Amino acid sequence: MNNSDDRTREVVWLIRKLVQGGELYTKELDKKYQVSAPQLSCLLALSAQGPMPPSQIAKYIMVNSSTITGIIDRLEQKGLVQRSRISQDRRVITVSLTKKGNALVRTAPPPLQKKIVEGLKRLPPQEVDEIVQVLTKLATMMDVHDLAVE
Repeated sequence: MNNSDDRTREVVWLIRKLVQGGELYTKELDKKYQVSAPQLSCLLALSAQGPMPPSQIAKYIMVNSSTITGIIDRLEQKGLVQRSRISQDRRVITVSLTKKGNALVRTAPPPLQKKIVEGLKRLPPQEVDEIVQVLTKLATMMDVHDLAVE
C-alpha cells in the first residue's frame, strides 16, 4: 500500500469520525433533553435574540424556512415554545420561549456548531480559507454541495 492510499484512508476515517461525533451528540441530546440539534439551536436562538418570527429564526440557525415550521411545531408540542400574534399585523407570528423552554436552555450543552465556530475563530483567516476550499471539494466529490442543510 502506498502513501496515497494511506492518506485517502485517513481522510475517509476522519470524515467518519466527524459524522459519528455529530451522531453521538444528537443521540445524547435526544436521550437527555428530548430535543434534536436543530430544535436546540432554535431554543438557543430565541434565548439569545428574544421572540422572533419563524423566518428570522430560520436565518439565524441557518435552515430553510420550510424546515423551521416543523422544528417549531415539535417544540410547541413539547411545551418549549409558543406562537403568538403580537404584531399590529395579525398575520405575523412571533415565537417565544416558555418557562419550560428557558429552563432547558439553561441546562443544555452548547450546540456542536458552536465548538466549530469557536475553533475556527482561533485560526488565522488563511487557514479558514483553506478549510473552506477543501471542504467544498469534498462536498462536490460527494455530490452534496447543493444539498440543503436541514
